[in-house]
Formats: sequence, structure tokens, C-alpha cells
Amino acid sequence: MKRLAIFVSGSGTNMQRIANYFSSHPDIEVSLVVCNNPDAGAIARAESLGIPLMMIDKNSFKDPVSLIEKLYKRQIDWIILAGFLWLIPKALIQAYPNKIVNIHPALLPAYGGKGMYGEKVHQAVIHNGEKQSGITIHFVNELYDDGAIIFQQQLELQADETPESLARRIHELEYKHFPEVIAQLVLKN
Repeated sequence: MKRLAIFVSGSGTNMQRIANYFSSHPDIEVSLVVCNNPDAGAIARAESLGIPLMMIDKNSFKDPVSLIEKLYKRQIDWIILAGFLWLIPKALIQAYPNKIVNIHPALLPAYGGKGMYGEKVHQAVIHNGEKQSGITIHFVNELYDDGAIIFQQQLELQADETPESLARRIHELEYKHFPEVIAQLVLKN
């Protein structure tokens, strides 16, 4: 059995979709949710799904030796970032080489980097008159949104697109593709 830890900062809709996708999978399970925001909606979602929750703070995350030990103790094989907004420290990347995956709500390398997340991405895409946007699933390295691209799916912007409508359409792509791509990655590695 391959065990996933999902790192979250926000509402947890992607985490919930991933957990539901793997709820009866014979070879992969969501074993842990790691959250850095005590007000995150993801906390209630994890509890309702019966997934163990671990809260982390900024100080312990900067020196993640204890976190890594806890992940190893729980036999976590992969880390999935699903709306997790902190930069992953080098030690954690070294502990999980090519086993940390993120999703970004744009077609990287465009509209990535520090501070580019959620609604900010969609506002920038529309403001700049882009004709397309989409999602990027990528490995995590020591820079924001810079790791090797695993998968991209694009969509055409509509003439009357708003940040809110684009966010809804991007979420649908995330919900459809993220669990499938995770499954393919985990099963072949």
C-alpha cells in the first residue's frame, strides 16, 4: 500500500476529491492531512473523512526534521500539495525526492511564483488578455512553481470570463485530472 500525505492551507476541496478518489483503491490511500492554517476548511473535511490530521507551524516547518520523522513513522510514501502555500524546505525535498507533487491553477511557467495562487492567478490571466489558461501538475523543487512539469490541461477563456468563472472552470479541471495523475505517478514508481 502506498500512503499519501496531503498538505493543505485552505478549503480542502482538492484534498477531499483526492481522498474520495482513493477511498476504495486497493494500492493507494490518503493516510494523513497536514495543515498549516488553523482556520482552514480542510480541517473539517479531513475530520469528516476520518483522515488523521497534523497541524504544523512556520517555525517547525523551517526546520522540518521532526515533521520528516513523523512522516516516516506513518510510512508516508508521497506528499501531495493541494492548495498548500508555503515554500517546501530543502530537507523535506531531499527526504522525498521526486515524491512531492503540486498543482497550479495556470499553465506554468506563466503565472507562477511567490504570491501567485488562487484568485490572483485568474485575475492576472484575464487582465493580460490571455486566450487560454489551465492547470499544471508538477514535481516540487526549492522554488515556487518551478519543478518539472508532469501534466498540463488547458482551456479556452470565454469572452465574458471573470476571475470567479475562470476559478470554477479551473477547479473542474483540477478535480478531474489531479487524482488520476497522482494514481498514475504512484503506481509506476
